[in-house]
Amino acid sequence: MAVSSSLFTTSLQGSMVAPKTLKCHREYMCSPSNVSCRQSGYSKSMYLAHSRLLPSGKLSKWEQTDGFSSKDRIQCCAVQVENAPSFSVGKKFQLDDVIEALQFDRDILGAIFEVASEMEKIEKNSPGSQILKGYLMATLFYEPSTRTRLSFESAMKRLGGEVLTTENAREFSSAAKGETLEDTIRTIEGYSDIIVMRHFESGAAKRAAVTAGIPIINAGDGPGQHPTQALLDVYTIERELGKLDGIKVGLVGDLANGRTVRSLAYLLAKYQDVKIYFVSPDVVKMKDDIKDYLTSKGVEWEESADLMEVASKCDIVYQTRIQKERFGERIDQYVQARGKYIVDQNVLNVMQKHAVVMHPLPRLDEITVDVDRDPRAAYFRQAKNGLYIRMALLKLLLVGW
Repeated sequence: MAVSSSLFTTSLQGSMVAPKTLKCHREYMCSPSNVSCRQSGYSKSMYLAHSRLLPSGKLSKWEQTDGFSSKDRIQCCAVQVENAPSFSVGKKFQLDDVIEALQFDRDILGAIFEVASEMEKIEKNSPGSQILKGYLMATLFYEPSTRTRLSFESAMKRLGGEVLTTENAREFSSAAKGETLEDTIRTIEGYSDIIVMRHFESGAAKRAAVTAGIPIINAGDGPGQHPTQALLDVYTIERELGKLDGIKVGLVGDLANGRTVRSLAYLLAKYQDVKIYFVSPDVVKMKDDIKDYLTSKGVEWEESADLMEVASKCDIVYQTRIQKERFGERIDQYVQARGKYIVDQNVLNVMQKHAVVMHPLPRLDEITVDVDRDPRAAYFRQAKNGLYIRMALLKLLLVGW
């Protein structure tokens, strides 16, 4: 399921919200008493997004039991909007899937953060929320996860939805029998309304999205991307600093294999006057594709071997773990890289008072435990923010704005 443009339908009164040029996309059948059309267990709002609904002339089970005859049905024409604004074009969320950080523009990011802020209020004040009652989320994780999987499952349950879950699907699912990812996705989409997937291969989430007729959320695909982590990281930066423009960010650690830093770099490029410092051992330097992308977007970046100097300049020190699982048999290189850059009290001493330390977790020894006591240690607040971002994404993908 590729990312689609926003679409509109004619209303029952014949009026149309139609900025700029419109062209007819596809026809669907709608109930006159309810402007939304439904398919695969979830509603499509009057702002239709893509062709997952039943085509004109075919009655769904819902239509057959909704108490209206064929002659009473109203034909709704979905029309594609060209040159539409990137945000606030309707109730339908602009994206069908969340696969990579490049999908988001600055307006959508700001709007998602507003929804996340509302989700925080719901989590704290409305434990019985039923926003997603009746929806099922499947979590399909081929790699180990604690925070990401549990935060998604918590997010779904806090909004009244239910969860189907599998952990270590690489070993304990039919993948161990040789089943293709595509067949797995086709099967699981028959059981659920949305799939959250972590996979060991870069690009697997895109393959799943092309296959599936329901939303796919990429919860990390090998050394590729981790877009929901990047969203919560940027949300955390805004909450901690009060701004996203004009900041300096130090990305430290495993930059070659770290999907979190790759995705974060893509999102930081959306903002003005951002400078990024790359601090890493030689064997895990940031790859050229990210550097080239930042250059193409006019984002200043610099490589450095001096963590202390970078920490003294930056608003954010974003530390990451050296990922042993990405080294394979190159254990000597892992040993060489691990422990070279550690955030400790000495680093805190040179950091500015307003600056914060972030980490996607889990950590090993790259941040010493005494740092936890410093109010600038934001990584556990960062992890909690992941709940609000994921609540927001589930709500947006399943029921819209």
